[in-house]
Amino acid sequence: MPDPIILIPSRLAATRLPDKPLALIAGEPMIVHVWRRAIEAGIGPVAVATDSERIADAITRAGGRAVMTRADHLNGSSRIFEALARVDPSGRHDIIVNVQGDLPTIDPAAIAASIGPLSEAGVDIATLACVISREEEKADPSVVKAIGSEIAPNRLRALYFTRATAPTGAGPLLHHIGLYAYRRAALARYVELPPSPLELRERLEQLRAIEADMRIDIIIVDDVPLGVDTPHDLERARAVLERRFASGERT
Repeated sequence: MPDPIILIPSRLAATRLPDKPLALIAGEPMIVHVWRRAIEAGIGPVAVATDSERIADAITRAGGRAVMTRADHLNGSSRIFEALARVDPSGRHDIIVNVQGDLPTIDPAAIAASIGPLSEAGVDIATLACVISREEEKADPSVVKAIGSEIAPNRLRALYFTRATAPTGAGPLLHHIGLYAYRRAALARYVELPPSPLELRERLEQLRAIEADMRIDIIIVDDVPLGVDTPHDLERARAVLERRFASGERT
């Protein structure tokens, strides 16, 4: 049986929304909401990987576990790999789920669904996507599109990820959700690879794995969690979560 662990990379480096992980939503820091959604997924232990004592303190006060990491990591995958060595030096956990620290509205069921493809030995990494329903998102370069071949209902084998409007022609476009479930060996291999040409061109780290012939499978979920990058995004997240709390949907 697989033995997953969820690691949430978080740092205080955002320029458009300073101190983003600590922004209050319904009375708690955003990073605490992400940690709670990960706990609610119920697939394994959860820890936040950070280089900030303030983030670590916020998680600790909420009853969670924080792992201090170096400040010089270039991406979240590298940060969680360092944290993994600290929290699981014996190698017990064979699946590592990387949940971005700016997704406070993510559905715990989507987190849990991400590990499904890794039951197949040939899959290195699994991720999520959702059908784009808003017309303006199709041409928005900030909305990353996932392109893949269907191998089962609501499951694709990834071929490419792009900021362009693709693929062309009739049919749905898929909004990639930046959550990754790694086989442990795949994560170790990935962080040793140099940045790839397409990764640098598109500014999408998952293309490093594609160019290295690593297999990524995509699970299609019902909706895209709200990523918080700007003050406007933060207000939307506050509205969403306060509405949920008011209805008793989340505790």
